[in-house]
Amino acid sequence: MYEDCVFLDFDYMEKFMAEVFCGLGVPREDAEICADVLITSDKRGIDSHGIGRLKPIYYDRIKAGILDPVTRMEMVREGPTTAVIDGHNGMGHVIGQRAMQMAIDKAKKFGMGMVAVRNSSHYGIAGYFALMAVQNGMIGITGTNARPSIAPTFGVENMLGTNPMTFGIPTDEAFPFVLDCATSVSQRGKIEVYDRENKELPEGWVIDKSGRTRTDTHQILLDLVSGQAALTPLGGIGEDNAGYKGYGYATVVEILSAALQGGAFLKALSGRDANGQLRPYQLGHFFIAIDIEAFTDLDSFKKSAGDILRALRASEKAPGASRIYTAGEKEYLAWQERQGKGVPLNKVLQQEVLQMRDELGLKDFHFGFE
Repeated sequence: MYEDCVFLDFDYMEKFMAEVFCGLGVPREDAEICADVLITSDKRGIDSHGIGRLKPIYYDRIKAGILDPVTRMEMVREGPTTAVIDGHNGMGHVIGQRAMQMAIDKAKKFGMGMVAVRNSSHYGIAGYFALMAVQNGMIGITGTNARPSIAPTFGVENMLGTNPMTFGIPTDEAFPFVLDCATSVSQRGKIEVYDRENKELPEGWVIDKSGRTRTDTHQILLDLVSGQAALTPLGGIGEDNAGYKGYGYATVVEILSAALQGGAFLKALSGRDANGQLRPYQLGHFFIAIDIEAFTDLDSFKKSAGDILRALRASEKAPGASRIYTAGEKEYLAWQERQGKGVPLNKVLQQEVLQMRDELGLKDFHFGFE
């Protein structure tokens, strides 16, 4: 998995990413939030959403003028437990961090808080914001729509985004329960990882206009943009393996990320105007914080949650299986492995890092693979 990779210190790479954002015009405080979201992904072993996304998603879009490095959040509507925010196409990480903090603050006063956001941008791993709630002794829920990728069940046109619906729940264990996954079988970021490693995709992840599965990774990334390929929803192609469930959940996230806040949806999130020219993605998000103490004692809740997870992991294993995992465990184990090694950068990422460094004149950064 780590063939041809160089490992670099987490703190060093977080500082580098912050300087890249600053070099693009992101204010220092905001740049540090953006870098923290990305490095958290790398620490948790989610290589699809860490430094691998720095250049193609944020650097290139700011350079193209479709992502505003200066985030201007506008309060559209607010109640005691709710709020609607317009992000004016600013940095999704910053909008997400402030929106979830607002939901947490409301939950501290009233037991629950929900904030809906429109006109935002890619906000990194959804789990980052769910973990914010967990760190405050709360349940965190968040979701976001995204550029069209998923075809509806019995369809072949990419209509829905990968639309994660993410939950963070405190436990009495060393790690919380965090379910952070797309509502498609896979997602674009993971396909990008396969492309960087020059690997074909497993069958069933992607279909073409004829409904047949595709595995040619590099061309798929191009065809997802042009609409000649689409991701399959959780469950896969058709109804036999319950693909309609993933399709349904993706639709729930789309509605909660657009209808509550009067935001854009489906094809309007393509990042292209009617003439095919680049434009902001105008994504929507939602953030929910639930104060556990409004329902029950926090310590007893955490123990019960931990007992549930421990019982699941201790249940009878399938033949040949070495262990059973619960959500958030693999990410915790990835951090245990990586904290002494750092961020893995393959050849493609190494070249991207050098390109950004040199273009922005960040001469103080040396990586050992120049």
